[in-house]
Amino acid sequence: MHIIVCIKQVPETTEVKINPETNTLVREGVASIINPFDMYAIEEALRLKERFEAKTTVITMGPPQAKDALREALSMGIDEAILLSDIAFAGSDTWATSLVLAAVIEKIGNFDLIICGKQASDGDTAQVGPGVAAHLDLPQATYVRKIDSIHLDTTPRMMVTERLLEEGYEVVELSLPALITVVKEINEPRLPSLRGKMKARKAEILTWTNSDLNIDESQIGLKGSPTQVVKIFTPAQKEGGEIFEGEPEDTVEKLSKVIKELL
Repeated sequence: MHIIVCIKQVPETTEVKINPETNTLVREGVASIINPFDMYAIEEALRLKERFEAKTTVITMGPPQAKDALREALSMGIDEAILLSDIAFAGSDTWATSLVLAAVIEKIGNFDLIICGKQASDGDTAQVGPGVAAHLDLPQATYVRKIDSIHLDTTPRMMVTERLLEEGYEVVELSLPALITVVKEINEPRLPSLRGKMKARKAEILTWTNSDLNIDESQIGLKGSPTQVVKIFTPAQKEGGEIFEGEPEDTVEKLSKVIKELL
């Protein structure tokens, strides 16, 4: 069994800087961490590795500093890591990003399961995982809170998952290979061991560019991104306002009157 985990390095600070020319995040030189939801994806891959003696590979797209995120995943127990880094990828939106990730997964080949975090903390779109599945024409389940079972001895091979909903959950059966995105309810990520950290420090991380994938450059980066950020600005802070005090019934009556006057 081969499991591929897609992760993203995101800014650790809330003081995010924007490139005024491209309207994209400035990532170089900014303190970064693994996207928190991706930590659950890594942990779930490791648990499946232990159950099925699976091979695990982690991939990310980003600048050279994203190797730090890959080394952290390796220190937790992931087997191999691949960095996708090329100026041609810069500025990719979720569609172009998922296209690149799908291309590298297709190049890796012979995989059984792709695991992603439900969304990235810097974009919050929850689109990249489903986008990868769409590009690869794979069955998918999003917001997975539990993997009930995996059956590798059936034809086709199957897995049963539980998807988190607003008012409960639903059971989804998928044929493998497949892609899932996971939520924090699925597990508790482990801490890397000292031995794992030492091993990860020496581990080789493959770096692939677009010359390894041969994607039409009109489909990636800013050129290939259907979503374009036209303008970024900080909304003006509103001043004034009114505080209503008193009994709940009186407060509701006063508030209702103000709302009616504004309509």
